[in-house]
Amino acid sequence: MPIVDTDFVTIAYEDRGPHDGPPVLLIHGWPDDASTWDTVVPRLNAAGLRTIQPTLRGFGATRLKPDVRRTGNSAVLALDMIALMDALGVDRFTVAGHDWGSNTAEALAVGWPDRVERMAMLCTPPRLGGMKTPSFAQAERQWYHWFMATTRGADAVRADRRGFARTHWNNWSPPGWYDEETFDRVARAWENSDWVEVTLHSYRARWDEAKPDPRSRWLEDKVRATPTLSLPTLYVQGAVDGVNPPETSADVVSKFTGPFARVVLAGVGHFAQREHPRAVARHLLHLFTGDPTTLASTTDRSLYVRRATPLLASIGLAALAGVGAAGAGKRDRQ
Repeated sequence: MPIVDTDFVTIAYEDRGPHDGPPVLLIHGWPDDASTWDTVVPRLNAAGLRTIQPTLRGFGATRLKPDVRRTGNSAVLALDMIALMDALGVDRFTVAGHDWGSNTAEALAVGWPDRVERMAMLCTPPRLGGMKTPSFAQAERQWYHWFMATTRGADAVRADRRGFARTHWNNWSPPGWYDEETFDRVARAWENSDWVEVTLHSYRARWDEAKPDPRSRWLEDKVRATPTLSLPTLYVQGAVDGVNPPETSADVVSKFTGPFARVVLAGVGHFAQREHPRAVARHLLHLFTGDPTTLASTTDRSLYVRRATPLLASIGLAALAGVGAAGAGKRDRQ
């Protein structure tokens, strides 16, 4: 994996597809890593798009400089992303972000509207205008936020980061969505010595239990002061997301004044790009290569169709076999 050295962080990233193609920045979330996009990327590259998949600070081979604060608020992640794009010589680009990456993408659009052309947010709602205190039901789903705000909770995460992350993989998406090989591979990214501190700061800062990185304070304030965005935007919602269910994004459309679509993926949980990469790639391509004025909110049931196809085929074959057997029996009786 290539490395880019910036003033504050050394960023590991993947750069795929035609180098002269329109650049797409793909930002992963938590607890995950840059490979979350690996089954989406080939379809984007085949359409002529250049894809850039950074590894966020605190994850994998990305390293913070020794004297840099171990922070993880969305705005400081956005500063890292701009530093990466500057180092790669990329001026204007489109962006898609999942989970942490969703709010990082949002901060990029707020801070650099002349550079971010279109945006996709996956499975985590925007914070434009400031974060509201969650409902009791949502606070229950986000128990880990409050857990990490305590000393004992933080110590528990330090003691067993893999176990903590596995809890969310199990609870946020339907049973059976991942295999052990995938989890073990991704979990290696959480062995980064800064993962726990970056994680703790990210969740504490969003509820004002910690201050944002001072370098990024201006951008945090700007996101809170920005009620809406006008760039073409896609919001992807898992219909069975265990942490951010559909009701958490029901009013997301009010945050966007330009072309917008909210796509609900039936049968999909929180890790949409891992669970149904074909559908995610299809909707991203519509946003990134199509006419944004044709964006339309919808419910995508293609995962059910794909799962049902083999069953229907087997039923059809069984029916044909039954007809054949019946015909043979009739001939035998004649």
